[in-house]
Amino acid sequence: MPQERKTILITGASSGLGQGMAREFAAEGKNLCLCARRLDRLEALKTELEDKHSGITVSIKTLDVNAHDDVFRVFQEFKQEQGHIDRFVINAGMGKGAALGTGYFEANKATAETNFVAALAQCEAAMEILREQKGGHLVTISSMSAFRGMPRAMTVYAATKAGLASLTEGIRADLMKTYGSNSPIKVSTIYPGYIRSEINEKVKNTPFMVDTETGCRLLAKAINKEPVKAYVPYWPWALMAFLMKRLPLKWVLKLA
Repeated sequence: MPQERKTILITGASSGLGQGMAREFAAEGKNLCLCARRLDRLEALKTELEDKHSGITVSIKTLDVNAHDDVFRVFQEFKQEQGHIDRFVINAGMGKGAALGTGYFEANKATAETNFVAALAQCEAAMEILREQKGGHLVTISSMSAFRGMPRAMTVYAATKAGLASLTEGIRADLMKTYGSNSPIKVSTIYPGYIRSEINEKVKNTPFMVDTETGCRLLAKAINKEPVKAYVPYWPWALMAFLMKRLPLKWVLKLA
């Protein structure tokens, strides 16, 4: 059985999936450490959650995950305030971009830096604390797009999410070398399918899209099981993962 995780840190918590997961974990009675760039949104979320769920504490801090030194500082400040952080949810990300060679290098670079390099900084900062504590749970939010190369605006985004999934597995492999199969530090990669959020609010007519509340409820449920990996929602995305890894690329593009 997974251990009780009382205090949870979520990056990118001011909107979208991060905000939705914060609401779900607050409803479970968890204490939260929430960080994002937009402090006004974090303040509103803190007020909402503490008013609705008595007995929990919500700590907030401004953080741009591309300011890497700040990532380490903010994570350590949360640790000092709370005494122990049981779970880190590495969620902050962006989806800007365009087909390579069409003049949008800066947008593609921003997505690459935010979704992978900044995620590396967050994983490093989290693992420092988890190793010191000798226990806890690291969660990275990847994407179903990680399984194959994607076109146009999705090309760099998908590549970063594939890189994040590989990075997460590498962390797990390293812990296995240290602790064997019973590591006190659990590591999970979560692959969301189409869940409505600010990052995709302009995308229309998307198959299998679920609303934000449903998607975040399922995300929290999957994370609490502390799996090695999880597809969310499980149906149809577990089947889609199987197909995406095996079908010719032209067929995968039709599915996607």
